[in-house]
Amino acid sequence: MIRVENAWYSYDGRRWALRGAGIRVERGEIVAVVGPNGAGKTTLLKLAGLLLRPQRGTVLVEGRDPWRDGSLVHARRVVVYVHEKPIMLRGTVLDNIAYGLRLRGLSPEEAEREARRAAELLGIAGLLHRRARGLSAGQAQLVALARAVAVKPHYLLLDEPFAHLDPPRRGKLAKLLEELAGEETGIAIASHDTYLLSKIASRVVYVEEGVTREAASLDEAYNS
Repeated sequence: MIRVENAWYSYDGRRWALRGAGIRVERGEIVAVVGPNGAGKTTLLKLAGLLLRPQRGTVLVEGRDPWRDGSLVHARRVVVYVHEKPIMLRGTVLDNIAYGLRLRGLSPEEAEREARRAAELLGIAGLLHRRARGLSAGQAQLVALARAVAVKPHYLLLDEPFAHLDPPRRGKLAKLLEELAGEETGIAIASHDTYLLSKIASRVVYVEEGVTREAASLDEAYNS
């Protein structure tokens, strides 16, 4: 489980982006993270994804505090955060998807095989030999998702994964995320697509003005 507890975070030292916020993500579940623009959803996911360290509070990954006990490198291998606007590396789509696999010590042949498998899952096998930096926003989003899925993390934290996709691809991605959760991947999704979230999420965390509260459904989150 990932557990963020009583987390406070400020980017500029003057205004708190998060104020005592929390989230838990268990393996095998999908958690929806919702709320208005600027509420702190992205910051919360970045804390859970170990990209930002809270000024107060704790982040626990499978019972350990990576910021304090020296397990940060290991934790970052089991937790993957995918940006809304991902950065593409130089080279081909195949190079991009294989990158994390090579960092984890796979041989070039193994990395290519796993990268191709991930590309098939995301429906982008036809893009493998395209230059990654020439892709559309939607294509780049799918490459970033394939790059994340390829390394088989325990937890996937996704920031607006549906934003640049057409309706058919949104539906296919939602189905894939359900399948990954069924394989014991813990998933948290920050998104404004409340229709899709209502279909796949088992719990909801509502964020407003840096404060979080948990809800059983999207209706409860927005109406309580």
